[in-house]
Amino acid sequence: METAHTILVIIVSTVLTIFLAALIVLILLAIKLIKQFKKIAEHAERAVESVESAGDLLRNTSGPLAVLKFGRNIFKHYNKKG
Repeated sequence: METAHTILVIIVSTVLTIFLAALIVLILLAIKLIKQFKKIAEHAERAVESVESAGDLLRNTSGPLAVLKFGRNIFKHYNKKG
């Protein structure tokens, strides 16, 4: 009976050791993946800020551009008649 007990203890401890090693590897991979997600989120945030600033620039220049386009259309209209 003692031999079976010893064999069971060895088997259980081996399985638990393998499980612990696999769990450590999975935790390390999860940490690495989280760092990559954080880096991707930072890049996306910078891209959104860039697009937002470009939108602000276009919004601020749309008024003067409309006036220039209107002036150009008037100029073209009078040049066609003349």
